[in-house]
Amino acid sequence: MKEYFAHETAVLDEGCQIGKNTKIWHFTHVMPQAVVGENCVIGQNVMIANRVTLGNNVKVQNNVSVYEGVTCENDVFLGPSMVFTNVINPRAFVERKHEFRPTLVRRGATIGANATVVCGHIVGCYAMIGAGAVVTHDVPDYALITGVPARQIGWVSEYGCRLEFDHDGLAVCPESGQKYQLFNHQVKRIG
Repeated sequence: MKEYFAHETAVLDEGCQIGKNTKIWHFTHVMPQAVVGENCVIGQNVMIANRVTLGNNVKVQNNVSVYEGVTCENDVFLGPSMVFTNVINPRAFVERKHEFRPTLVRRGATIGANATVVCGHIVGCYAMIGAGAVVTHDVPDYALITGVPARQIGWVSEYGCRLEFDHDGLAVCPESGQKYQLFNHQVKRIG
């Protein structure tokens, strides 16, 4: 007995793995070697390719293609119509499937609507990529990234609130009360 929900229009290829309590909506295709964790929500018109891994509690909004080479850890949010790539220099007439570059989206990261993540990069834990940004480099944990090309404009908490660091490099999330430290261009939660 399946322990997940899939809309009748979803195509789940034999061999894919779907975790408990996951919901898969209209016109979504999950390919044979894809792994989708527990408690995920996969919106309509999503494609999850072979050898993609989505952790637990991942939310994939409508119209997202998660191409081979992408791994999303637990609690990742992929906004509507955001884009992953997997080849750095594609040409229709040149076969480059052996050149896929891996992309890792770390725990708790958010990628906003219509953003693009160019392959071969890591999006750090709890980082937030603004809507429409184009990510062309690795993104640090807790970084707030916007623009084309994407540039860091600040830091965010695990709750997604902007962090304001004092002269000692300390900040408190205004929503959760969690404490953070900034040292050597790295942020860590300290309480």
